[in-house]
Amino acid sequence: MKIFNKAIIIATTVGAILSTSATAEVTEASSEKHAKAATQYRQAVFQLVRSNMGPLGGMAKGALPFDESVMQTNAVRLEQLADMMGDYLAVDTRKFDVETGAKDEIWENFSDVEKKVMALKTAAQGLQAAVEAGDESAYRGAIGKIGASCKSCHDDYKKD
Repeated sequence: MKIFNKAIIIATTVGAILSTSATAEVTEASSEKHAKAATQYRQAVFQLVRSNMGPLGGMAKGALPFDESVMQTNAVRLEQLADMMGDYLAVDTRKFDVETGAKDEIWENFSDVEKKVMALKTAAQGLQAAVEAGDESAYRGAIGKIGASCKSCHDDYKKD
């Protein structure tokens, strides 16, 4: 029984550590300068996402030939960018006059935003796995999942 209790305590502790380390907490920008910097960094991350999605979208649409090297590199980059997104999205800039495409709901529903960011990360890992397996039949679908994860967040949290 003692071993069972220790196992539950360990599992609970590990679960708590993992759940808190994977989430960012929303914080308000402390000044207009902070809000402008946070917005600039947030937009820079999304610009990098866009630059990595462009070639993938072209491949998925058949406008570009599938290039495993580009797919692998861009999928790794998208995974890394997803890891950063929570931190950059967590700064609530609503109280300051900054030019942003983010809807207020992004900070009101941040746990949902984090789920969507995790979906991007998972989709990027899926493309990496398809490339590593050399499964050409899975490339278009794997790229589509990345695009769908982006669209899901845009639909809910990006101004038109």
